[in-house]
Amino acid sequence: MCRSKICRVYAGRWNGCPSCRDRKEEDRMKKKCLALLVAGGLLCSTLMGCTRTYATDLMDGVKAGTPTEVQVQKETWTGMYDFSVKLLQTTCDRGENTLVSPMSVLSALAMTANGAQGETRTQMEKILGGSVEQLNGALAGLGQENDSPLYLANSIWFAEGGGITPNPDFLQVNADYYRAGVFEAPFDQTTVTDINRWVKEHTHGMVEEVLREIPRNTVMYLINALAFEAEWEDPYEDSDVWQQAFTNQEGKVQQVSMMHSEEQFYLRDDQAQGFVKYYQGGRYAFVALLPDKGISVLDYVEGLDGQQLKALLDNPTSVSVVATMPKFESEMQVDLQEVLKKMGMDLPFDMEQADFTDLGTCPEGKLYINQVLHKTYIEVEEKGTQGGAATVVGMNSAAAPEEPEEQMVVTLDRPFVYMVVDTSSMLPVFMGTVLSV
Repeated sequence: MCRSKICRVYAGRWNGCPSCRDRKEEDRMKKKCLALLVAGGLLCSTLMGCTRTYATDLMDGVKAGTPTEVQVQKETWTGMYDFSVKLLQTTCDRGENTLVSPMSVLSALAMTANGAQGETRTQMEKILGGSVEQLNGALAGLGQENDSPLYLANSIWFAEGGGITPNPDFLQVNADYYRAGVFEAPFDQTTVTDINRWVKEHTHGMVEEVLREIPRNTVMYLINALAFEAEWEDPYEDSDVWQQAFTNQEGKVQQVSMMHSEEQFYLRDDQAQGFVKYYQGGRYAFVALLPDKGISVLDYVEGLDGQQLKALLDNPTSVSVVATMPKFESEMQVDLQEVLKKMGMDLPFDMEQADFTDLGTCPEGKLYINQVLHKTYIEVEEKGTQGGAATVVGMNSAAAPEEPEEQMVVTLDRPFVYMVVDTSSMLPVFMGTVLSV
């Protein structure tokens, strides 16, 4: 397979350069046949014709309109940063790498909150960071820009057979702000297959399975899928990568592939230093934070809050930074139900007190959240970063420092915190810790 610099990377696959096509006639014919098969497969997948799908599209008559423009308040952004930091804090594992996607979790729960009322709605707004209307405005249109490295998709799945009757207004607001598709399905093992296929497609193959079975009495799923695929603004050359020691959380030394570069933005707070490395186009950036010696990653994360993080990201120092970081790959799967309860969001999970009357009606009884499944994947290497995330909300029925004069050096050769951020809002797409490579 050709990997010359003429070739371009797209969606994790290599397209051939002219030298790739200079082959024998037999090879060309084989490639044409393969291309036709792939094209046919993609068409069948798009039309849901080649692989049988048991879900019925319920978007007939529900067309996504232009969402009402919302002036998102500064307090809402700060609240969303607080949620992002608390999500990382509450999921942080003391022995394993952590990886969450605040943007994915916020999208799925904000869609759900559009169906909440009373104290349930108030509590969800408090924990997520703002009113439902403000959250809709902040999250509307994310990942919808042409040629954006970030792609988001949302969907709502209902159990067939009259188990739930969705509120048309609920469907409309999620279609307008989140471009959510709506499907009716039997909620048996065929629906597990359909949902996993949908997630795999919309995470560009990076999250292959998020559901294994559907619990009894589950009547609805609200799902966000996210894919991020970006090349560095300044990719690493082969000569920039060599083996170097990394001391993991347990104090053991690992020999890993380290990438070396010179960056232009330095970060510093009372307990850590770091750098910013931009992806092509400048809309998204990788942020690395290395706690000072004597301060563990977990202690540093525990001391963060949204306002502090926002201030740090908003005020980098423009100075040359000799940056060193390892190539790494990480993934994680977690049910966030207990995590969100610890964060203060318990009413939506209470089968007696939850109020989702704006979501729809259910003859079996009141609706409440019984699952918030979250699965993530990320790979950071010489050419850039690719990552995927999915969040599935299951509903049950009740049946700045001064600029330094010297060149700064940040070497990520021990555990560190990292994130991928949208630089227009500084909202994290991904947040994680690397304790071991």
